[in-house]
Amino acid sequence: MRSLLFTMGILLFAATVFAQDKEKTVKKLPAVRTTQKIVIDGDLKDSAWLSAPVASGLVEWRPSFGRKEADNAGTEIRILYDNSAIYVSGYCHMPKDSISSELVGRDKVGANDYVGILFDTYNDKINGFGYYVTPLGEQYDAKYSARGEDDSWNSVYETQSKIVADGWTFEMRIPYSAIRFSTKNIQDWGLNITRRNRKTDRQYMWSPTDPTIGGNFFAQFGLWTGVENIKPPVRLSFSPYLSAYANHYPYNDPAKKNFGTTVNGGMDLKYGISQSFTLDMTLIPDFGQVQSDNQVLNLTPFEVKYNENRSFFTEGTELFSKGNLFYSRRIGGEPLHYGDVASQLLPGETLIRNPSETRLLNATKVSGRTSSGLGIGIFNAVTKAQYATAESANGKDTRQIETDPLTNYNIVVFDQSLKRNSSVSLINTNVTRNGTDYDANVTAFLWDLYDKKNNWNLFGKLGESQLIGYLPGGKTQSGYTHQIGLGKTGGRLNMNFQQELADDKYSSNDMGYFTNNNFVDHYLWVGYKWIKPKAWYNRLNLNFNGYYSRRFKPWDYQMARVNVNFNGQLKTQDFFGIFVTSKPAANDFYEPRVAGKVFKRPGSVTYGGWFEKNYARKIYYGGELDLTRSEQYNSNGYELFTFSNYRFNKKFSLGLNANVSIFTNNLGFAATSPAADSVYFALRKRNTVETIFNVKYNFTNKMGLTFRARHYWSAVNNRQFFSLQQDGALTRVAAINQNVDYNVNYFNIDMVYTWQFALGSFLNIVWKNSINTFDQNLAEGYFKNAGNTLQSPQLNSLSIRVIYFLDYLSLKKVR
Repeated sequence: MRSLLFTMGILLFAATVFAQDKEKTVKKLPAVRTTQKIVIDGDLKDSAWLSAPVASGLVEWRPSFGRKEADNAGTEIRILYDNSAIYVSGYCHMPKDSISSELVGRDKVGANDYVGILFDTYNDKINGFGYYVTPLGEQYDAKYSARGEDDSWNSVYETQSKIVADGWTFEMRIPYSAIRFSTKNIQDWGLNITRRNRKTDRQYMWSPTDPTIGGNFFAQFGLWTGVENIKPPVRLSFSPYLSAYANHYPYNDPAKKNFGTTVNGGMDLKYGISQSFTLDMTLIPDFGQVQSDNQVLNLTPFEVKYNENRSFFTEGTELFSKGNLFYSRRIGGEPLHYGDVASQLLPGETLIRNPSETRLLNATKVSGRTSSGLGIGIFNAVTKAQYATAESANGKDTRQIETDPLTNYNIVVFDQSLKRNSSVSLINTNVTRNGTDYDANVTAFLWDLYDKKNNWNLFGKLGESQLIGYLPGGKTQSGYTHQIGLGKTGGRLNMNFQQELADDKYSSNDMGYFTNNNFVDHYLWVGYKWIKPKAWYNRLNLNFNGYYSRRFKPWDYQMARVNVNFNGQLKTQDFFGIFVTSKPAANDFYEPRVAGKVFKRPGSVTYGGWFEKNYARKIYYGGELDLTRSEQYNSNGYELFTFSNYRFNKKFSLGLNANVSIFTNNLGFAATSPAADSVYFALRKRNTVETIFNVKYNFTNKMGLTFRARHYWSAVNNRQFFSLQQDGALTRVAAINQNVDYNVNYFNIDMVYTWQFALGSFLNIVWKNSINTFDQNLAEGYFKNAGNTLQSPQLNSLSIRVIYFLDYLSLKKVR
């Protein structure tokens, strides 16, 4: 009843604020077709450019909205098109010594100035494509949606730049195979042009983009008008790959080989099913060269959420990310019964092999958007059955134990764009397992609605989960969730109030990242921004965040949190922020790790601040210091995060991140008794140090070398033990019969040489080094641990991978 009343209140209030208003004047650039040849070399000498209208008069977007470009720093952009591509040229006027440039590789910005051409090809004011170029000719492309920027999306287009006496120039060719559009004979595309100067940190837009207007910034685009008789080409490309690995690990076991080699082959395929929809497929994929995970010692009751580094699962997945139901690391991740194998061993058997990952056989994506604004996404992946190996007591016989069945993962999404940057969506995720293991299905309906002026936003989600065959007798467990909120997105004063609920049966964990159910959470955010630069700042932000949580069943208080933070950018182009967070005493139902138990967690206060220099400086650095205090057990925490980068020149730079955290009298779960009838907590000292060292050297804008070394050390020393009582309080005990101290080291090296030897084609050579140690020796500090880690057995892998881009149209011309 409480949740229903809250929902009705939100809807009634929203109905009063969604009003009408006049449309603003739209800036326009006429589209001009050319029949002349344009050579992409960056010098702007082709006569075709004389017929192109000039887009100029860019207006500052940030930090000071509304100011025009300086007379000696203007921008001239020309756009043409023909039957096969869009051509863009640009002249960025500025003093030569004001240009900021650095070779950083594709899809990175670094300290570079840049110009971006952004198209909303369906003019739906929600979705679009961005193509960027730097003064050294490097590329950065992105796909845009209501969820923001997807910089993992990649297309194949051409760019060349030149630095000249009074600025820099560029030329760009975007083939129609690199963009999606309708088949209408005459089209108007949404258009904006952005330019950023990193030394002044000023960014300009061709169509003025007011930061006080809420909603998707595509709503403030201009138009590229009168695009006539262009036809989407056959969009078919193949990217076959061949890879070889040499691996070494000193097992020191005559029965195991220290050295091994593998050779892999497969292919990525991209096919334009229609003018709007694309099929992406990866067959027998190889992800052995992706960056190593930043592993940590996890003392929480919840799973660590790692970043996705596999390009197939990051590129063009904005539709599948709706509703936060898809965590791609589930695919090819830990087997379902990875932790259950020990209970299946027969007397005398030992476990000799238990793979921690499953093997992906293939994955397919189909996605696109119709001319009426309906986005459709279909994703499907199949993983191979995985097995652990058990050995008999005599060492002669082995037995396989299935830890994960043959599994199919599927997502279907429908996302309808509406007027005023709004949308409604329906998403379904499904996991189907071969054999007797349960299947999982989650369906959600989402809405994201804006009023005419983009001042107010009503958003939400209704969802149901089904675990099919999960309950005894093969019955289905069904759960419910919802989220509903109202936000003020326009103006300098913004706010957001929402409720999120999940009953005690809901779960999206089989295909999504999901920590717990059985909650009713409330969030409040209020923010005020000063966007007009003054004597000492460019912009300032003041934010208040409130959070209050109860259990859904029974209606118990869980926790609350209040945060106030103040941040901004100074006139020096540097950034800063300060904050304070207060957490009153809470009922923690998850830290005990035993159902039916609760831990009455003491309240705490955290306060801190951070700063960050302008990245365009030769020496870039920043840091954050957080202090946490809890009175009840005299608990203190100090966390220091630092980062720095030194650019020797445009090609070579060094970076160092160093993070240190020291917690004394930190209170948390320690262990359970063998029968799980007693739960023990401890006051502990925890020291953690993480160091990441980066080296980057780019030979050209197509060839580079990166080196990344990371060492993570965390030591936990439990000093006092307590028994958790039924009411959630703690009672001191002398000791427990378990050693739950930890001393953990993770060390990784990722060294990558990349050469783009042709459009879309790459040669990668990768050296990876991995060392993991785990013991309970707390007598040695960080430097001794680092030294011991480097002396420990380590896995080394050297690999070479060649991937070659084959475009159907190019192959057809050769014929």
